[in-house]
Amino acid sequence: MRLRNVPEAPGIIEASEACIKNPGEYKGKWNEAFSNEAPLHIEIGMGKGQFILALAKENPDINYIGIERYESVMYKAVLKNDVEPLPNLRFVCGDASFLEAFFEKGEVDRIYLNFSDPWPKDRHAKRRLTSPLFLDRYLKVMSTDARLEFKTDNKGLFDYSVETIKEHEGYNLTAVTYDLHNDESMNAGNIMTEYEAKFSAKGNPICKLIAEPF
Repeated sequence: MRLRNVPEAPGIIEASEACIKNPGEYKGKWNEAFSNEAPLHIEIGMGKGQFILALAKENPDINYIGIERYESVMYKAVLKNDVEPLPNLRFVCGDASFLEAFFEKGEVDRIYLNFSDPWPKDRHAKRRLTSPLFLDRYLKVMSTDARLEFKTDNKGLFDYSVETIKEHEGYNLTAVTYDLHNDESMNAGNIMTEYEAKFSAKGNPICKLIAEPF
């Protein structure tokens, strides 16, 4: 899908105090960005920010970073937050390929992946955020008791993700559902993303998995 160019997006991001312009400067010391020692949770590909904004508001004792590579998408989350800034939320405009440049080993306590690009062609498999390449990257920044949570309505991508994590030597697959909204246990406390609300309204079942490093 081709993204619409938004000329004002870079200026909005630059002007916001919640946006971290040089995330590498905080590697190993994100507590300084938040002025506390709270756990650090990140969402990769946060889109318009509905999910992470709600999480940060509900959990003031946890620090959140929303990562989005496209300024033309990210600026919408920034505008929403700037109306009433959340002290435990920051934004990074960047690519997940550079996680190791942003975070130190053991610094991230939870990673959320929501409705990621499925990259359906086999030749693009390494670009999937649940590919072995990215799973390796997450391990290099996650703490020993961290957790990876992934939601999607794309069954093909979900099947691929389940098998990839099962085969990976660094993770335990601790929970899987192919119908999140009808799974009482896994749906408890669930916060919907923009895509989740859209797809579930059409009757599409939502899939979710949880994996933990070991």
